[in-house]
Amino acid sequence: MFPDHTHHPPAERAVEVHQPTPLPPAVTVPAPVVPVQPGSVPAVASIVLPDGRVVTGYAINPTQPEPVAVKPTVSRTAVNVALGGVGFLAVCGGLILLTSFIAALTAFITQLIILAAVIFGGWIAVQIFSASGHHGGTTVNIRKAVIKRNHFHG
Repeated sequence: MFPDHTHHPPAERAVEVHQPTPLPPAVTVPAPVVPVQPGSVPAVASIVLPDGRVVTGYAINPTQPEPVAVKPTVSRTAVNVALGGVGFLAVCGGLILLTSFIAALTAFITQLIILAAVIFGGWIAVQIFSASGHHGGTTVNIRKAVIKRNHFHG
């Protein structure tokens, strides 16, 4: 079922070996050192390296790096996202308060309508029942009667 595992010897490859070629040491002649007068800066500076070579060049004042603009510690994108989230929460809170206010106002108006209906209904009931009880009676104004009595008797 499975093929027989046969051992194959590794293929031989041609291998090239590269050896580093040493460089001959540089022959340098030390440059004469120019005497420097005290208090003056030479136009050309010379440095003697540890292997004896002398490097000559101009002395350059170190350049001052330009002042870097102060970057905010938080990126503007992060600030904008945070402010947008705060604004969204404020709007949602305002909408919740608005719906609560509308529900309370609706309940108040409903109660006023019910109160007006009860008062108006009571007034109508008083009118109906008071008119039916006085159909055959006489209404007497007491003040006029007292005035007439005082007039006739006085």
